[in-house]
Amino acid sequence: MRTDQASALDLTEDAFLGGQLRLRQLKSGHRAGHDAVLLAAATPACPGDRVADLGAGIGVAGLSVARRVGGIDLVLVEIDPTLSDLARGNAAANEIAAEVIALDVEANAAAFAACGLAPDSIDIVLMNPPFNDPARHRRSPDGARGMAHVATETTLASWIHAARRVLKSRGVLTLIWRADGIAEVLSALDHGFGSLEILSVHSDVRTPANRILVRAIKGGRAPTKILAALLLNDESGVPNKRVQEILSGKGILPLANR
Repeated sequence: MRTDQASALDLTEDAFLGGQLRLRQLKSGHRAGHDAVLLAAATPACPGDRVADLGAGIGVAGLSVARRVGGIDLVLVEIDPTLSDLARGNAAANEIAAEVIALDVEANAAAFAACGLAPDSIDIVLMNPPFNDPARHRRSPDGARGMAHVATETTLASWIHAARRVLKSRGVLTLIWRADGIAEVLSALDHGFGSLEILSVHSDVRTPANRILVRAIKGGRAPTKILAALLLNDESGVPNKRVQEILSGKGILPLANR
């Protein structure tokens, strides 16, 4: 990000993955958190893979995958120019090679191709789409925050369509979504994806899931698997040690195994 532009923004610098990444983000508005790190920990990748993070924000999820798996060809796609500039600066500051593209994930195939994202060109897609139901959540007066969190009726299907278009045959999609929207996820993935693996995320054993992490394969045909739930805290409210290790970059989720 240009120095004059950066100085005009109110930013914080925050540690992720136990300090393995230090990332700048806006002090107000949309701020990255556990969802992005859990998404990264659920994403399988190998050296040499071309990996696209759709709706990358400041780059937390994609950069976390790149920190864990060296030698990937990382592309960060983000519609908001301020966030894409921050993502570009964060990649450089952490010495991670990444191409940052300012692009609407719901743009057409020609717009994607013009940015170097041709059909059937990506090995791995990860994404954290806007997922709050506008009927249940008041849209934030901050435009970027509202765009980052509130879904329209077509958001999920459009994002999954974009992922399907750019993925190679047998390419992998990982996504995070609100748990009460699982039917929407399954419906959207029914077109072109299979071999689903689903991991529900709960605050503790007593509460319903509030997130789901899903891995799907383009053209996959294996039966859907529902994995053992991930509990963020134990029955006493103490943070789950395994989850804390994952958040500090010392472990992965089962979805990341290939």
